[in-house]
Amino acid sequence: MASVKNLKKDINFVLGDVIEECYSWELMNPDSDTKKSSAIVDEAINTFDTLIAKLHAKDVENKKAHFKAVKAELETLAGGLLDKVNKL
Repeated sequence: MASVKNLKKDINFVLGDVIEECYSWELMNPDSDTKKSSAIVDEAINTFDTLIAKLHAKDVENKKAHFKAVKAELETLAGGLLDKVNKL
């Protein structure tokens, strides 16, 4: 298992890329309504907060399995967010 530090970086970079994609879409479509893209940005920020809170949980019995679960959840949630961005 990679270090917790690297997992934090992965969470930050992946969700940061999702937010960046939303902003890029807004720049390329200036006449479109930005409510949907703003909602995706808010959801990405909430996902970040949730995953970091799970990462910092102290009452975990098996840390290795817990960190793998957090990484899998990151992949699932980020994939869902990117699907929403692609549907804009």
